Amino acid sequence: MAPRGSRGHPAGLVAGAFISTVLLVVANLLIPAAILTFATGFFPYKPLLPGLAEFQPVAGYDKTPEPPFDRLVFMVIDALRSDFVYSPNSGFEYVQSLIRDGVAIPFTAHATSPTVTMPRLKAITTGSIPSFLDVVLNLDEGDESSTLASQDTWLAQMKAKGTGKLVMYGDDTWLKLFPGTFDRADGTTSFFVSDFTEVDNNVTRHIADELRRDDWNTMVLHYLGLDHIGHKGGPRSTHMIPKQREMDGIVKEIFSAIESEPHLQSTLFVVCGDHGMNDAGNHGASSPGETSPALVFLSPKLKALQSTAQAPVSEAEDFQYYSTVEQSDLAPTLAALLGFPVPKNNLGALIPEFLPFWLNNQDQAQLLLRNAYQILDIITAASGADIFEKESSKENCVDPNDDYKELACEWKMIAESKDSEDGTDAQWVSSIVRWLRKAQGLMSGMASNYNVTRLLLGQAIIVIAAVLALGSVPFRVTDDSRVGVWSLTAVTITYGVMMFASSYVEEEQHFWYWATTAWFFVLGLKGFNSATSKTKHVFALFLMLATVRLARAWNQTGQKFAGEPDVVKIFLYPNPLLLWILVAVTYVWIHRELINGFNAIPAPISYSAVSGLVLAAVSFKVAFTHGDAPELVVGFAKSIAELEFTQGHSLVSQARAVFFALGFGVACALFYLLTNRPLSITSLSIETIHHLYTLLALTQSRTTNIPLFLLFHIQYLLLRSSLSKLTFLELATSSLLLQYTSFFALGGSNAISSVDLSSAYNGIADFNVLSVGILTFISNWAGPIYWVSATSVLLIHKVTTDKSIPPYRIPVYFRGHVALLTVFATCSVGAVMASCTVLRTHLFIWTVFSPKYLYCVAWGVGQHLLVNIGWGGVMFWLGVRERMS
Repeated sequence: MAPRGSRGHPAGLVAGAFISTVLLVVANLLIPAAILTFATGFFPYKPLLPGLAEFQPVAGYDKTPEPPFDRLVFMVIDALRSDFVYSPNSGFEYVQSLIRDGVAIPFTAHATSPTVTMPRLKAITTGSIPSFLDVVLNLDEGDESSTLASQDTWLAQMKAKGTGKLVMYGDDTWLKLFPGTFDRADGTTSFFVSDFTEVDNNVTRHIADELRRDDWNTMVLHYLGLDHIGHKGGPRSTHMIPKQREMDGIVKEIFSAIESEPHLQSTLFVVCGDHGMNDAGNHGASSPGETSPALVFLSPKLKALQSTAQAPVSEAEDFQYYSTVEQSDLAPTLAALLGFPVPKNNLGALIPEFLPFWLNNQDQAQLLLRNAYQILDIITAASGADIFEKESSKENCVDPNDDYKELACEWKMIAESKDSEDGTDAQWVSSIVRWLRKAQGLMSGMASNYNVTRLLLGQAIIVIAAVLALGSVPFRVTDDSRVGVWSLTAVTITYGVMMFASSYVEEEQHFWYWATTAWFFVLGLKGFNSATSKTKHVFALFLMLATVRLARAWNQTGQKFAGEPDVVKIFLYPNPLLLWILVAVTYVWIHRELINGFNAIPAPISYSAVSGLVLAAVSFKVAFTHGDAPELVVGFAKSIAELEFTQGHSLVSQARAVFFALGFGVACALFYLLTNRPLSITSLSIETIHHLYTLLALTQSRTTNIPLFLLFHIQYLLLRSSLSKLTFLELATSSLLLQYTSFFALGGSNAISSVDLSSAYNGIADFNVLSVGILTFISNWAGPIYWVSATSVLLIHKVTTDKSIPPYRIPVYFRGHVALLTVFATCSVGAVMASCTVLRTHLFIWTVFSPKYLYCVAWGVGQHLLVNIGWGGVMFWLGVRERMS
């Protein structure tokens, strides 16, 4: 007889379980360690030249050119895409009239990825190219590590002039970036996207008073409402044009004061966007809409340039209107126009359209030379000062084999032509402008200063984690599990290889759609011979494949097909009544499931409580949609929106009521779970918690995505009906595939711009990084979390209904489930790390692979560790505790 361990378990099983558990725990602890180690090598802060630039004498020139302006009003309208100002559908009618009159000069400013506020403001104020790490720091309102207090910016230069104070009203990102810089300021949080009006009114209320004052030389205004409207309703929201007209009115107020107030006569007024937005109203990636904000210079003095233009102009699909400049070009251009040195770390080039302000070619040449010398300092710091000496002979410049050498040769020719008699004519000015653009392109494309040692160490750690996870898998390959082993292996290897191709990363959703379809087809074939009813089996297989196909068509995502027709665009937006019928059916289904779940409570009480909870959730969703996209609220939904109790409460209080009721429901389910012994009550209580989460997921999802959860439930029922035939390995594979498929079906992608913030502030009156972070994760991972919850219920059903499974083996099955998911998690993280390392000099490293790494972090830490292991583990152990006792 085999020796027995504690509680009658075979001794060998006890020892094996202990070793397997230790390996699994260590493997999962190594995941965040590897991610953090790799991130510190992949996202370092770039070293920058310290101190403020000063005017240096330029050979051949006696004095610096006189600037045409002495005061600056810098107005940022967050997410001001170029077509919002320049197209026929724009609400900026006054700005367009100024363009036609020649007192406003328009541009499209190219914003490099990541297109989020903090790195864009860094580019605008320093003229440099920010680190991609700023996209992470941008999400933390309390972060102070990204300050520009010690860097050279045009704000620091304007303060150093000592001709007036600096004032700022609007997005408090400016206060975080420039602590102690502003003499008067009133900041507002940029992340409370439910607010369209107060964030802007808080800026506008200061303007009239500041325009009457003459003690300032720089006024920064940063409006957030238009960006918030984009996040909530997209660029075609009914709120968008009224907001544009409101901003146009602010421009009119400021420009009229510049025309009439004597102390504002030499004021330069700049209106710009920090970034644009895509068709979904989001930003962060590199689509044309996100990288094409408007940029307008306004002043009565600009009339002298005789630079009139047509306005509005025809719609442009690439959002390129008028001349296109880099956002970094603002820094040297403002330096010339306001009379201060070009900031030290600038990579921008003076916008040549403003050179006619200086009638003397000598002045134009000097301004361009100062810009060039400043960039030369950066080039020599990056490539060595001797590069310009080595290229002193004409022979070396015949066929230069290096970008830096070519740049040095061209500079030599420009310098030589400067010393000739025609060195300051128009042709020479054009040559140096071209050289500045070329130098800008070369230096902007430089790779980051990666710490390769840390990159390799992070990968070594994740490889160890993968080996440990593989060693912790308690299953042996049998005939029943062979299909699952090969399928999961194929998915893992194919996914890893796919991470090395930018186009596959951008369109990752198709991999999961096809893999999921193929997997369920294979399962259907595998179970066909053993099916008691062939017809019923074929129908179930067809229904599963049909639901996957319909979910796939619900939201077009990725990059290539993001604007293509899908179910939402073709059927739901044009037919809002159909949308609300599907939404109503979804909530009726949830109501029915919750009634069944609370059947241990007397019927009148449970029915009233559940009905109140669901009605509160429906009312909030209707009120939310009415404020977000009122054109979608029709029929019975409009009647709900007009109910007195709905209108009498804010969205914040309504969301809090739903969250409180959900929490109370979970508490009741846990009470019955922990105080009732029968397995039927245990299983029912766990399933009730699953349905309560589903109601939370509906609350945190876009209205158009709510019917998708009906499809998920159909898939869940189909898996449950075939549960006895599924091995644990097959169930784990199904869970993994459905987690990823549901993420993309709900509109997710590998682009930062697809992060949905529209429900991140439900129930929150003031910004709180933890609450907003949790709600943002639930909003964007609602589908994957659903499938973790559903899988836990399926696992519980399997181990509690199969009496052939001895209680002591139940932990083995769950540990095996977690081990399989950990194997994929470690391998996928390792593949992304390897691709980022190998392709770190790739053209798309910051637009494709770096965002993918951030999503990899969310999947590895958020979804795998916190949800799959944490949430899924708690549900499983609560559900099987009676079976094991």
